Amino acid sequence: MNQLNKTKVNLLGNTLKFGVFLLPFSADFGATALGIVLIGLWRQKYKKIISNPINWGWGLLFLWLIITSLLAVYSRYSWEGLGNFLPSFLMIASFPFFFKDFLQLYQLAWWLVLTSIPVCFLGFMQLFFGWQTPLFLHSIGIKMTAYGHPDGRMSSLLMYANTLAFFLVVAFTLSIGLWILHYRRRSFNTPSLTTGFKNKKLLINWQLSILSIAILFNGIGLILTNSRSAWGLAFLALMFFAIYLRWYWIIATVLLIMFLVLWAAWIPIYQDFMRQLVPSYFWARLTDEMYDDRYVTALRTTQWGVAWNMMLERPILGWGLRNFTPVYQEKMNVWMGHPHNLFLMLLAEIGAIGTLLFSGLVGTIIAKIVMLMTTIKNNFSDKFAHPEEDCLLLFTYLVAFSLCIIFNLLDVSIFDLRVNLIGWLLLSAMAGIANYQCLSSNSLNEMFVKK
Repeated sequence: MNQLNKTKVNLLGNTLKFGVFLLPFSADFGATALGIVLIGLWRQKYKKIISNPINWGWGLLFLWLIITSLLAVYSRYSWEGLGNFLPSFLMIASFPFFFKDFLQLYQLAWWLVLTSIPVCFLGFMQLFFGWQTPLFLHSIGIKMTAYGHPDGRMSSLLMYANTLAFFLVVAFTLSIGLWILHYRRRSFNTPSLTTGFKNKKLLINWQLSILSIAILFNGIGLILTNSRSAWGLAFLALMFFAIYLRWYWIIATVLLIMFLVLWAAWIPIYQDFMRQLVPSYFWARLTDEMYDDRYVTALRTTQWGVAWNMMLERPILGWGLRNFTPVYQEKMNVWMGHPHNLFLMLLAEIGAIGTLLFSGLVGTIIAKIVMLMTTIKNNFSDKFAHPEEDCLLLFTYLVAFSLCIIFNLLDVSIFDLRVNLIGWLLLSAMAGIANYQCLSSNSLNEMFVKK
């Protein structure tokens, strides 16, 4: 029986990896594979899932969404909007049971990084050579438009530049974290290298080479998406890692580059000279001179103002899910899918209570990860052994998910199935490792000694 259960777990694990790899290429195939994993986990772990206290919170939040849908101004829109949240809640309730150790976090990070390389390559071909997918592939969710969407901005198979930017921010962050982990493992000759040292060092060199390609591709890809928020998040990722590792020269370099670009964009003193020094691709995008024909209704500040006023009119229950679109259309006579800020959207659509509950549940998982990192650092002082590797991996996930949150202050990712699932996968992995690793030093010691 134990062998049978182990086989089922391995099958689900392989299906999960397969789904993660397929997700950026085809939402249909990727989501189907993850759906199989979801059903399998609920069948195997149903009693444990419903007995987990944090899952009661997710259940309460979904009940709140049903109540707001019943009382919504535009009820039909709200019931349709539930479809964006139900699969995510089922994921966050069950997927943490799969991520029980650091190896599974490590493997998930690698699969996301490896997937990003062909996605970027196809994006380069799309932008520079006009590659596009044949029509017969569109029916199964595989679509790439020649020269990007919007035109001139790399979108690859994710069909829109900002959606690709979200994916690449995550992949860029994970690839940097994995690169640092392998580089330090090689430099400090950690215990994992003591057996068969030469072969393992060769393997690490290959891994570093692949990760270097991933960082290069993801970095160039982020630039070519022409997403201002993604550029800022990439710089933040570099800053977070530099601060964590105390690489002060990187901090100084990043700050200098940011200052020069901002100077060229907005500081009038010697601005003409700085604009000759800094490529216009960057400062013209920041100042909107590259796209200076946008209407007021297309500006984020306009959308945020409408969402804020919606919240003030119905602060407790909100207007109902997806109700921003009809309200904005009535006020501005323009269709707009969302207000380009997740939290303002939630405040407007599900009210303050629902938004606070959602934020509290996510914040609880993040707090547990921070506590686990603190415990590891306080109990182990090895120069760079397994505990420090695991702490770095946790930090990498924490940075990647934090950037997802910041991204959603300037956009809303839940309406694209692929990047929405990737965000919830990161949160599920963090929730799983936080739930299954004891925070006492004795338990941690036993955990690491087994390695």
